[in-house]
Amino acid sequence: MITREKTGRKKKRLGDLLLDAGAITMEQLQMALEKQKQSRQKLGTVLMEMGYISEARIAEALREQLGLDYVSLQGLRIGQDVISLISDSTILKKYTIMPFEFNKERTGYLRVAMADPMDLVASDDLAIITNLQIEPVVATATDIMAAIDRYYGNAETQAVAEMYSKERANLQKEENTVDEEEINSSPIVMLVSSTIEQAARMRASDIHIEPMENRIRVRFRIDGMLIEHSTYPINMLSAISARIKIIGGMDIAEKRKPQDGRITHVVDRTEYDIRASILPTVYGEKIVMRLTSKMTLTREKKLLGFSEEELVRFDRILANPNGIILVTGPTGSGKSTTLYTALSELNRENVNIITVEDPVEANIDGVNQVQVNVKAELTFASALRSILRQDPDIIMIGEIRDTETANIAVTASITGHLVVSTLHTNSAASTISRLADMGVEPYLLADAVVGVVAQRLVRRLCECKKERAATEMEKKLLDITESEELTLFEPCGCNKCNETGYRGRIGVYEIMPITSSLKRIIARRGDSGEVERQALAEGMSTLKNSAAKLVLQGITSVEELKRIAYTNEDEQI
Repeated sequence: MITREKTGRKKKRLGDLLLDAGAITMEQLQMALEKQKQSRQKLGTVLMEMGYISEARIAEALREQLGLDYVSLQGLRIGQDVISLISDSTILKKYTIMPFEFNKERTGYLRVAMADPMDLVASDDLAIITNLQIEPVVATATDIMAAIDRYYGNAETQAVAEMYSKERANLQKEENTVDEEEINSSPIVMLVSSTIEQAARMRASDIHIEPMENRIRVRFRIDGMLIEHSTYPINMLSAISARIKIIGGMDIAEKRKPQDGRITHVVDRTEYDIRASILPTVYGEKIVMRLTSKMTLTREKKLLGFSEEELVRFDRILANPNGIILVTGPTGSGKSTTLYTALSELNRENVNIITVEDPVEANIDGVNQVQVNVKAELTFASALRSILRQDPDIIMIGEIRDTETANIAVTASITGHLVVSTLHTNSAASTISRLADMGVEPYLLADAVVGVVAQRLVRRLCECKKERAATEMEKKLLDITESEELTLFEPCGCNKCNETGYRGRIGVYEIMPITSSLKRIIARRGDSGEVERQALAEGMSTLKNSAAKLVLQGITSVEELKRIAYTNEDEQI
């Protein structure tokens, strides 16, 4: 029989521990306890939602007050002998716990990461299942849930797929004949919800659900690269599609036309706004869900990857009271994040900011955001004409797509408004040529545009990166003399980065403030080459040079530099 080990965890409450650690005040605790009575959530969750304490601070206080060890599960490889102790992850999710190793010094003891190490019921239940004594170790709930997904996620979704196969006859009934409780507990609902949660915890930006000839392939886009996550039988496609249509507000009966919808899903106390797109293909409907959260879109400028010099240039451009600021780059290059960061910086009580977007990617307090609606004849151009009558100080246009929008934006900037927008071009200099090609007069462009930021995203090397000597070609690429010794880093792969060698991304920028000399070149219809030469003479760093600096600092790899750098025929990579 398993007996509970006598520890100092008895008769201690989280609120008292946090008070003793000085992490919260008595007033904050009382307010949280009042809210807890209404919400019936755990005290730690209530305190975090009220903004009184962070998850990391709770873990630190528990470690200090209980004298327990702390573990980060992110880079830890948990052995199969430990994983096999628990066949079903339900109990792990119920108590937010994760066994990670046997205690080498104490036979019969299992070390378990716990968000609440004082939860004696959780320890008892796990002790009964594993027939081992439980040794609690402090960890954050986010870390634990990510580890459960990593080690049990695929097994969970495959189990749901098998459950669906058994209940397929019931699921073929019309949706309106099923009550609310049955809908929320059906296997397909669990599968869709689990897929979204796993994607969010793996930092995926997109989920691709793709019908093949005899299977469904699910892929996640992580750090810009698609990675296969799981596969399911093709007969599950209609049910998955129907579920996503229901929660996305789409027409469940329409299978011949493309559809777009919007879903809100909360994962680990973070609200994700999900744009769902459904496209009919030869094997069925392909579904792509793009995950965005307000937290990731509105960051501090320093976290975007600007160097000190680039930060000064960017701030100087933002300080303009009127004119057009353009952020350019291909899809997925982080333009929206830069725009939202700029808006958050400019968002003050005495300023009227209005945006027109397609779609609105994140709601910002204090900013008036307009959603484009083509069916209601609310286009970028028509919305802009109305916005100009709303007494705006700053206007954000999601994207300049046509001549009419470009001309209205230029007119607005010349008449005293600050306009920020995006454009799909390869470099800062070519942006001016693109607007001129759209039909905007060069003399107006010279007067209106105050700055252009071209950007890309490169993947950050994980901590597992390894050193190697640079080759002659790499030295040439990085403008280093052949005789000089140069050490570079390359991706390796570990548990923390899912064996990819990369974890996270960082921005690479080409910032071009429009100076008086550039204005003269633009006004007399100078080409993009002439504009770029002048900008370089004035200190602009190209995308390639900015990426090269990150390579030399060991932040990214040469392969990432090659992927994002644009070169001409004389400069082959």
